[in-house]
Parts: sequence; structure tokens; C-alpha cells
Amino acid sequence: MTSQVRRSLRWGTALVLIAVAPFFLATPRAQGNSNSSGSSKAQAATARVDAVLAEWLGRGDNDGSLRVIITMKPGTKRGLIRALQAQGATISQDYTIIEAFAADLPVGLLRALQKNPDVVSISSDVEVQSTGVSSPVSGTALGSGYSLRNTLGITSTYYDGEDVTVAVIDSGMLQDGGSTSRIKTTRDFTGGYSFPWGSSPRDGYGHGTHVANIIGGDKSAALGVAPAVSYVSLRVLNDNGQGRTSHVINAVQWAVYTRGWYGIDIINLSLGHPIYEPAATDPLVQAVEAAVRAGIVVVASAGNRGTNPQTGEVGFAGISSPGNAPSAITVGAVKTFDTTRRTDDLIADYSSRGPTWIDGAGKPDIVAPGHRIVSAAATSQTLYQSYPELRLTLDGRPYMKLSGTSMAAAVVSGTVALMIERAELRYGAKPSPNAIKAMLQASAFPMNDATGTPYHVLVQGAGSVNAGGATALARAINPTLPVGSYWLTEGVTESTTIDGQNIVWGDNIVWGDNVVWGDAIYTNNIVWGDNIVWGENIVWGDNIVWGENIVWGDNIVWGENIVWGDNIVWGENIVWGENIVWGENIVWGENIVWGENIVWGENVLLSLEP
Repeated sequence: MTSQVRRSLRWGTALVLIAVAPFFLATPRAQGNSNSSGSSKAQAATARVDAVLAEWLGRGDNDGSLRVIITMKPGTKRGLIRALQAQGATISQDYTIIEAFAADLPVGLLRALQKNPDVVSISSDVEVQSTGVSSPVSGTALGSGYSLRNTLGITSTYYDGEDVTVAVIDSGMLQDGGSTSRIKTTRDFTGGYSFPWGSSPRDGYGHGTHVANIIGGDKSAALGVAPAVSYVSLRVLNDNGQGRTSHVINAVQWAVYTRGWYGIDIINLSLGHPIYEPAATDPLVQAVEAAVRAGIVVVASAGNRGTNPQTGEVGFAGISSPGNAPSAITVGAVKTFDTTRRTDDLIADYSSRGPTWIDGAGKPDIVAPGHRIVSAAATSQTLYQSYPELRLTLDGRPYMKLSGTSMAAAVVSGTVALMIERAELRYGAKPSPNAIKAMLQASAFPMNDATGTPYHVLVQGAGSVNAGGATALARAINPTLPVGSYWLTEGVTESTTIDGQNIVWGDNIVWGDNVVWGDAIYTNNIVWGDNIVWGENIVWGDNIVWGENIVWGDNIVWGENIVWGDNIVWGENIVWGENIVWGENIVWGENIVWGENIVWGENVLLSLEP
């Protein structure tokens, strides 16, 4: 694989980074190509693999093995696993929350498997890496009067996330100050399917520690959003910040199955990989959807692929997987400039914009402070050792200032913990993940860029998180009331005062390709259920239909062609603003930059130089 392709997979050095797994690089190249690209059989077969595998198999290599995740038709998995094992395949992980398993397959066997009618899709088990966005630190000051909780509009100290549990799927975690009192349990998935029971908390890399203590650090030097929250630490990244997609799916599955035992309410996924296939066949996305159906709120980082690293130009469609999961709460990053004031905030250039690659769905869902966020560290951790310019010492303990959508996702996970706590204290029940997402979006602050122009929905989602407003909604909405009823139990002021500024909520919910305005959140609609995928097949009120065709008001029609805002249309051909067109022929405008080796047309490919 060429260095250009590696650069295309890494562009946007960030806290969310993926590289193609080493085994793809090591497999010898064959002389011939067993695929006949002109045949309908070959075309049907390549349609069942993701972009990385399609590229690899198209080169004609027949030796070696590939690590893949195979998704099956329901009821067919057991028989195929036995057959593959009999032919020398290694089954590394068998999943039950999705109809899939991970395996190391000889390339010849993989080619044959493409023709199996019971196989839905074959996905590459790509490597997951997490790395830092440098933001130089001068001195130890956090900004005059700056506090993360104050910036978020959290004025009450009574609500602190107590009795709410967040599963942090990351590099492990350590609590600030060395305590383990709020870490209920920890598991290590970096070795594959086997993991030690009752492992002691550890984090050799430091990313998970930073994320976890943004969610719920309890030290005054860098107070987290929900300082009494409990944790389950699920380690999927090693001491170098590396892991595999299959290990992340395994950790999500473990969280789903043990959610009752450990009281897991939230999963935080501050990691991801580039999108190589539609969300419907991406096994990591499907695992996230299964977790949401189980009632767990999943918060995912949008990714840090918002700019071209060679030119610095801002681009679109850089959302990472599983940030493209429809039902996840996908979070972009905001720069607060270390002030409590919200009206001076800007979207970070590195924060990935929508739409999602291949599917063209609207993401992120929301944005949150994610730039130069102070959180806990340990002096032995890889990040602390590697970035001395990001170190801080506060109250005699080590901290770091890190930036990225990883940090922004943690802010939202902490906010969700406060929302769940408020609802459970008042009503003895927590809202569904869909309802929580809607509350976050309805109460969010719409953002403008430095010129005062509103950011597009594909840049900011519904706006910047407003924890004060979101928790007020969670207190006012009774999730125990039946579907169809008005579930608002008290009046809600649709504005929040922060740093002396009264900011009006955006009061809109971004649902798939569409935006819902008004008081939709105030009624317990069927769409707030756990079994509804965010954005699919919804009928709402008298004049809005989500499905194959959508009519909204007098002037917007969704169907084969989609109108998004005032200037975006895509269907068979895509028009973006005044200067960007892509379909079968691709024209990139001046303000959208992708690598030279990525093609977007009927198929999405990662090209290799000859």
C-alpha cells in the first residue's frame, strides 16, 4: 500500500485516528487478478465487501490471511463457523448482539466466501488508533473565571451524576488522585475475546483517563461535568493507543449484556475509524444500534478529520465510524477560548463535518467544548511522556490539556449523566436514548462563525450543548407517561443564562436528513422509543413523513432527490452550494478538500498507485 493511501487514511491528525491494519500491508502481492471486473458475478461479489477489502481483493493477491468481520443472515452463522474452522480459519470473536463474527481467513477462502448466499457483508477488522491534537499551553491558568460546568450552564451543585454509570470504552482509565472508589469494574479486551476478570484499573496510554475525568472528575483543579458518576472501564486501546474494531464491538457487547449487573446507562466512544461501507452493513455501527435498542445512550466522537493536513482547508464528509450510527449521539468539537462566555465560541477546524461518507446522512448531532480541555493524567502514561508541552501541574497533581472531538464527546456523556440523574430522582425512570438526544438538540445553542454567519447543520448539528437547558428538560419531562400524551409536567423557559448572557435555545431536532422545529419534544411520540432507529421510517403529525418520500411544509420534498437547507441537493447527482458537484462525474470546489486518491461516485474506493 502506498504512502499516499496511508496519508489519506490518516488525514486530520486527531484524537480519533485509524490506519489499515498491518496484515494488509504484509500480505504478498500475487501476479494475477482472479476477479473479472467486467462480470456481473464479480461486481455482485465486490458489493459485499467494504472499500478496504474491495481494494485489496481487486489487486489479485491470493496468499496470506486477512482479519475480517463477517455478517450473516439470521440463523446461518453456526453452520458457517463450523465449516470455516474445518477449512483452517481462525474464529477470533463470535458476536451475539449482531449476526456477525470475527475471523482470520486465508485469502482464497475469503474469495469463496463472497459467493456464499448466507453472507450479508464482509468488513475489514481495521486498526483503531487514538492520538493527540497539539495545542500549546502557556502557564497553568485556565482562563479568568473559567469552569467547564459554568460554561455548560450547570448552576446547581445538587445534581452531580450520582447513581449513573458510564462505560468508557477506551485505553482504560485512572481516577484523578489515584482513587478507584467510583470504578465499578474494569475489563481488558486488547488481547481479543479473552480478558482477565477483576482486573485492576490501568491506562498506559492516557487517553481514557483524560476522557473519563472530563465526564466525571471530582477534583476542584479540573472538575468534570458529573463529578459523582460511576464508571465501568473497558480497555480496547493498548499503551500505544492502538486497538482493533473487533475488540471495540466485543466491549460494546459486554456492556449490553452486563448493563443490568453494573447499571450501565451510557457508553462513551471517543474513537472510531474512517467509513468504508454503508452504516447498514458496518458491524461497529450495528453494534452501537444494538446497544441503543437495549436502552443504553451511546455518545460517539464525530472524528477529527475536518481539515486537509497539507493545505489546512476545511472539508466536509469526514465523520468517522461509529459516529455515522444513526442512533448514536455524535459530537463535534467547539473552541471556547478558555472563557465561560458562549457567544465567542467557534467550531474547531479539525472537527469532522457531515454528511456521512457513502450514506450522506446528517451528522454531527451536536457540538460541545473540546479544545484545550484540562483533565487528569499520570506521569507514566504515553501521552504525558510524548507531549510535554501539553502538561499542567495543578494542586500538585499531573494534568494535560488535550483537544479533539474525543473531549467533546466526554462533555456530552457527562451532560447525559446529569439528565438521567434528574429524571430518575423525580420520576423513578430514565428517558430513552432517542428522547435524550432530542432534549440535547432542542436545548442546544445555535452557533455563528467569526463573521456572524450561522454555521450549517452539517457543521454544528443542532448547535452547542447546553447542559443547563438539557437537564431542565429532563426534569420537566415525565418518561413514564404513555405514548401520545403530553409529557411536560412543568413550564420550561426556552433560554439559558450563562455568564450574564441570556441565550435562546435553537429549539430544533435534527432527525436524519430533516430538521423538526417547534414543540415536538413536549409530547411522548412513538419516535422516542428504544426500538426506533433515528432517521428511519417515521410518521410525525399530519404533514411530515419519514420514509422513502418526505414532504415538509410547502417547499421541500425529500425522495430520490434531497433538498437540505437553501443550497444543497443530492440524489443521483449531488450539488453542494454553488461550486461543488459530484455524481458519476466529480468536481471538487475550492473549499472542499479530500485526498487525491478518493473517488466518490457510484462506489467509494481507496485507490492504490500502480
